[in-house]
Amino acid sequence: MSWSNWSGSVAARAAIARPQSEDELAALIRGAHRLRVAGAGHSFMPLCESDELIVSLDAMPGEIRVAPDRRTARIPAGWSIRRLTAALWDHGLALANQGDVNPQSLAGAMATGTHGTGIDLGSLSTFARGFRFVDAAGEVHWCDAQTNADLYQAQRLSLGLFGVVTEIDVAVVPAFHLAERIEKRRWAEVRESYDALAQRHRHVEFWFFPHSDQVILKTLDPCDPCDPPPTTTDMEEATFRRILNVSARLPFLTPFLQRLMMKSPIAGRRRGPAHCIFPSDRTIRFEEMEYEMPRAVGLETLEEVVGWIRRKRLPVTFPFEYRSVAADDIWMSPMNAGPVAAISMHQYAKIPWQNLFAEAEAIFRGHGGRPHWAKRHSLTRADVATLYPMAPRYIAVRRAADPAGKFLNPHLESLFA
Repeated sequence: MSWSNWSGSVAARAAIARPQSEDELAALIRGAHRLRVAGAGHSFMPLCESDELIVSLDAMPGEIRVAPDRRTARIPAGWSIRRLTAALWDHGLALANQGDVNPQSLAGAMATGTHGTGIDLGSLSTFARGFRFVDAAGEVHWCDAQTNADLYQAQRLSLGLFGVVTEIDVAVVPAFHLAERIEKRRWAEVRESYDALAQRHRHVEFWFFPHSDQVILKTLDPCDPCDPPPTTTDMEEATFRRILNVSARLPFLTPFLQRLMMKSPIAGRRRGPAHCIFPSDRTIRFEEMEYEMPRAVGLETLEEVVGWIRRKRLPVTFPFEYRSVAADDIWMSPMNAGPVAAISMHQYAKIPWQNLFAEAEAIFRGHGGRPHWAKRHSLTRADVATLYPMAPRYIAVRRAADPAGKFLNPHLESLFA
């Protein structure tokens, strides 16, 4: 059978298995030479690629079990963020933060360090308190900060290297509502005031079309309880899609079309349950690279990469996305050296992206950035060793947990074998 990721840039021919019990999953693992687990396929890197077996957990049964103190909940690892946040809401609970994409599986989002925005809020990986998983021998184990502590620390951002996770204990908070505000601002104004905005609002992010002098600013703040909002889009999708298709055929028009598009009114307000306000629809396919920059140089780095695009009049059709993420202590997390500014660079899937991303990556790396593991990058094993002091310990735990390399594929083998 064939499998591909969401953008269509990673494809594999492999058997696809959907076990319906943990015992069935264990038997699949015991019988496989190599396998990878795939969720929604929102990784742009070949993390899920396999030429033998790809396992999906979307048919596994399960339910949320809330701890008596209501500070954690045990959640089936294969559930999507959309499904689990709706189920948590029914219990009067929520995740403290989430990203703006919610079809991803919980396990996949945590395994790659996926995050939202907020100067005091970490990635989804920081919410993990324990993991139930099936190891390379088909045996079921549990790990947390007290039990199998090294395995737990590695598992917090695992890249799927230590086993197949079936349940995760996740930190939760009382359910809350958010008010969203979207408006157009001048880049020079946001450049000057971003730090103050990030202090003032629970969540701040902006999108910056590189050939325009204006940005689309989004803030989210807690608000009084209210009904779920109607389904809306931040920008008229049909118009944006037409502009992208013209740019794909006539790339030299990209700067003009972006400036024209940003002359249109852009504003919006929504209020509702947090899990309804955090996500946005993503129906236009793109390719993405994201670098987590030391926060102190984030805006400077963005300004440099935008300046490079403008000087060369490069057909970068999507906006840059700029967010803040708190520091953490996770071994392989890009946030473990301090708080970061996350800069996401996108390109329309119908337009070549490889050379653009390679040149932009050099700018990001030159300012001390580290990539999001699930988004386009060109790290080598030597780079991993240089950027991550805990990499030797991580690799030692991986070798002990999976000595035959059952959960490796060529991409991961090149980095961690």
